[in-house]
Amino acid sequence: MGKKNSFVKQASFLMVAGLLVRVIGLLYRPVMKANIGELGYAYYGYAYTVYFILLLISGYSIPVAVSKLMSERLVKKEYRNAQKIFKGSLIYVLIAGGLASLVAFVFAEQLLPQGGEEAALALRVLAPTILLAGLLGVLRGYFQAHNNMMPTSISQILEALVNACVAVTMGAVFIHLFSKSGADEAIYGAAGSTMGPGAGVVVAILFMLLVFGVNRRAIRRKVARDRHRNEESWGDVARTILLMLTPVIFSTCLYNISSYLNQTIFAPLMISNGFDGKEVAKMYSQFNNMYLVLVNVPIALSNSSSTAMIPAVTGNYALGRYKEARRQIDTGIRMTMFIAIPAAVGLSVLAYPIMRLLFGSNTEMAGNMLVTGGSAVLFFSLSTITNGVLQGIGKQTVPLKNAAISLVVNVVVLVCLTKFTPLGAYSVMIANLAYGICMCILNQLALRKYLKYKNEYVNTYLKPLAAAAGMGVAAWIVYYGLYVLIGRNLICLIVAIPTAVAVYMLLYVIITKIPEEEMRRFPMGTKLVRIFRMLHIY
Repeated sequence: MGKKNSFVKQASFLMVAGLLVRVIGLLYRPVMKANIGELGYAYYGYAYTVYFILLLISGYSIPVAVSKLMSERLVKKEYRNAQKIFKGSLIYVLIAGGLASLVAFVFAEQLLPQGGEEAALALRVLAPTILLAGLLGVLRGYFQAHNNMMPTSISQILEALVNACVAVTMGAVFIHLFSKSGADEAIYGAAGSTMGPGAGVVVAILFMLLVFGVNRRAIRRKVARDRHRNEESWGDVARTILLMLTPVIFSTCLYNISSYLNQTIFAPLMISNGFDGKEVAKMYSQFNNMYLVLVNVPIALSNSSSTAMIPAVTGNYALGRYKEARRQIDTGIRMTMFIAIPAAVGLSVLAYPIMRLLFGSNTEMAGNMLVTGGSAVLFFSLSTITNGVLQGIGKQTVPLKNAAISLVVNVVVLVCLTKFTPLGAYSVMIANLAYGICMCILNQLALRKYLKYKNEYVNTYLKPLAAAAGMGVAAWIVYYGLYVLIGRNLICLIVAIPTAVAVYMLLYVIITKIPEEEMRRFPMGTKLVRIFRMLHIY
């Protein structure tokens, strides 16, 4: 597998890849929306949400499980046992992913919310991708267990690029080939666009197989040199995978199923209040396909930190190095907050111009959500990392319990606000935020209980928040000052965003007084240190 890199370097690979993937998503979605129309875009969102939940149930968490189970054996040089875990995981995904794909294809109408049944064709097109994505997850988990995040990073970028190209192209092609009237353009446009995820996964699998083939000889040599006698039986492997995967899948599913429950509960409640199904689909799309798409960009970076952190934390915990495990958790959280805090502030301050640029007109509701709910970035980023850590130290049932409690809070808030207030889609945003806050608090309490971990608040949260506040003021002044003069949204954003980044970095170093050595560990830290030296800050 080559020389192992440090946790921070591996996390940086995944962070950069995650950021690129989200940026690609932001760039192609507006074009796709323009091609298939607002209603087609809403149907795409309905179908994709159902697909994602079935993927979670069948094997989306498989990289985490494979990474954890294999890394436990690799740290003890049990290479044969590690290979058995890998092969057993492939068998599991073939069974679970195949069943989930079949369910999506056969029961498409029943899985979609009331008023959104016309998205069934799009969901059926997505169905085979569930199985393929599970296989891709096993391959990614294999290399993550070896502390090699580069194959995962590259495959994620390839997957996103192919997805974007195919989704944009095939949405328009399906409308041209199959649509017979304006009424069914949304149906066929959504169905064509859902070919994108499948094509992206296929290309990513081919890339991972290529990497696997390149490393095949090195893998065989390690297995041949394995002298451990305690080889696990296939029955032991099956039990281990099921015992690990079952709580991980349920916790991850509960952690993400709120999006599916939100659309399933929200739509019929709004229809009972007198709204039309198509109108509800467009309204929910403001939350699901606009607000969440932007909020999930910085949250994806925390997913990268969590994925890269798990093998290191698992290994240290298994060897009894609890102090080192806590230090790595601190590093991961600080790296994430370094990006998540200014992202939350920046999205809130520039919410309306960003929404207008990306999704055109009729985005005021999504802009309001981003202003009031931008803080979701912080809570979901932090809870994602703590979720991964708890799973990594063998406390898989704890996130499961915490997610269940948070889900109940989410549903209660959503039902009450939707049924008894005129908030409309804002109810979903508030319920989603309540879920993130609850999950964040419960996970923090669990880490304190099981790992004696206590957050360091001043340098990790308060000082970056002070720097981000200064950045927000600068961004607001630059954007709206320029807009008064020239009235061009894109130009004002092009100037305001880099200015905001520069101001944040400058204030962050000045306020936190972060040592040069620590700054070098951050993403692009070495380059930043050089710039600060030129400015005589270091």
